[in-house]
Amino acid sequence: MSPTEPARFRPRQYPPPQFPPARPARFSRTPPAIFPPILGLLGLGLALRHASAALDLPASAAEMLLGATTALWLLALFAYGVKVMRRPAVVAEDLRVLPGRAGLAVAGLSMLLVAAAAVPYAPGLARGVLFGGLALHTLIVALIIRQMVLGPYDLRQVTPVWHLSFVGFIVGGLAAVPLGLTGLAQGLLWSTMPIAAVIWGISLVQLIRRIPPAPLRPLLAIHLNPAALFAIVAAALGHTGLALGFAALGALILIALVAAVRWLTVSGFTPFWGAFTFPIAAYVSALYALGLDTTATLVLIACLAIVPYVAWRVMQSWAVGALAAKTNAAEA
Repeated sequence: MSPTEPARFRPRQYPPPQFPPARPARFSRTPPAIFPPILGLLGLGLALRHASAALDLPASAAEMLLGATTALWLLALFAYGVKVMRRPAVVAEDLRVLPGRAGLAVAGLSMLLVAAAAVPYAPGLARGVLFGGLALHTLIVALIIRQMVLGPYDLRQVTPVWHLSFVGFIVGGLAAVPLGLTGLAQGLLWSTMPIAAVIWGISLVQLIRRIPPAPLRPLLAIHLNPAALFAIVAAALGHTGLALGFAALGALILIALVAAVRWLTVSGFTPFWGAFTFPIAAYVSALYALGLDTTATLVLIACLAIVPYVAWRVMQSWAVGALAAKTNAAEA
């Protein structure tokens, strides 16, 4: 082509691709989706602790699992902290997508379970971790609300993930009661129950009116989590009737989930399967807290199969770098 020809007829020049391809900085795309299965493993450890006490079994397995999972949680928190330090705006970007909102909400809740795990060993440390976890979760919820107000309408639609954000404070009651902070536990219980009731009601209406997309159906398992946690905290505070009521509600939800398991998992394994882990672990603890040891042990057997499998798959996906892409995690 002649140099005098008009520029619009000349082929466009592209820069050559970089070789070797640039690799992202370490931890620059840490996905928040790593936190739900960690919460599930912590919940499983606490369930095993309850089982050891109820069945008079050695507590070593439960304590080893809690210790190892706490170390894994610290690694995940460090990895996400490095990402935030590189570019703090990634937090807001992660909150724009559902896996990010769920994962970041669970990050704070995991800290509250770490506090519960630490109570028998270091009550003073557990108290500090408890209040730190409540502060972290409050900050995350504030950011979520800001994103909901400023973002598109889709962010304001009620989903089961709302339980994690707005009802999740009840997890603090698991550590507050054994630490003697019964006033705090009472406040968490009575303030979160009405919120959970509203979310349950709206979600039921939504489920009747339309069928959720197949990839999002595992999130329906989160509806079990508040019922289980309310039962645990209420039983610890001596509200036995209330605890039994929530345990019965949890049984109905669990039966419905088991009956619909093929429908829930029709899209195959996804990171949203992390939603299966922590609710069932919490329900095992609720059953043991109410003295329903036989039923609790049967559910625990299922929990021992589900939680490690899901956690392994999600962590493996993170290790090979696929989890961030699957969950649209922001990059610092």
